[in-house]
Amino acid sequence: MSSLSLAVRDSSTMLRRNLLHARRYPSLTLNLLLTPIMLLLLFVYVFGDVMSAGMGAGGADRAAYIAYLVPGLLLMTVGSTTIGTAVSVSNDMTEGIIARFRTMAIHRGSVLIGHVVGSVLQAVLSVLLVGAVGVAIGFRSTDATPLEWLAAFGLLTLFALALTWIAVGMGMVSPSAEAASNNAMPLIFLPLISSAFVPVDAMPGWFQPIAQYQPFTPAIETLRGLLLGTEIGDNWWITLLWCVGLAVLGYRWSKSVFNRDAA
Repeated sequence: MSSLSLAVRDSSTMLRRNLLHARRYPSLTLNLLLTPIMLLLLFVYVFGDVMSAGMGAGGADRAAYIAYLVPGLLLMTVGSTTIGTAVSVSNDMTEGIIARFRTMAIHRGSVLIGHVVGSVLQAVLSVLLVGAVGVAIGFRSTDATPLEWLAAFGLLTLFALALTWIAVGMGMVSPSAEAASNNAMPLIFLPLISSAFVPVDAMPGWFQPIAQYQPFTPAIETLRGLLLGTEIGDNWWITLLWCVGLAVLGYRWSKSVFNRDAA
């Protein structure tokens, strides 16, 4: 069997292992998934009229605010889901299973690849669930073309891949599952200070650079434009740079820690 075939086989085995863990212990995934759903319902039904009235000149329009809000919550869902990856990787590192895998005749990278692919699949499924909730409460994407829908799906998948590699690195350097969860909290916190809930222009002048120059804001603006069929400007290539940069950084970080601990 070739090296590539061995890598694919072992990575598939590790992927099944991680998916089985997620199925047998769903509480962490559900808890992380509830955060964007609760925020979606809270901002639509409690703050929706007030927020929409403050954003537009035409008075309160809850439907318009739902259209504005849902893309940001979809990307927040991606960030929330990857926290579970950091916790899962930390558990593997601290409970000794990684050390046992290193003594077995398996492809070295398959352990990390299994975590990454499993996390991306869970993130996509979580996004579909949150998106379904958004549609149920009134979100519509009638102006988007099939190509824009495909691009939106690709953006969500690429963003999930980038954040997952960062989460894997965080999990590998964390001494416990609790520390991994705390280290990965920026993946939930950053969307809160982005353009997910209000436009950057509506924020105080001193705060706007904080909201603007971070990965979530251009990604949210790109996804919003794709789903609503509006202009995305330069946000698409800024988002692409963020995704590639974070993915490369997370991959090299995770690989470095994995190889260092093996020495």
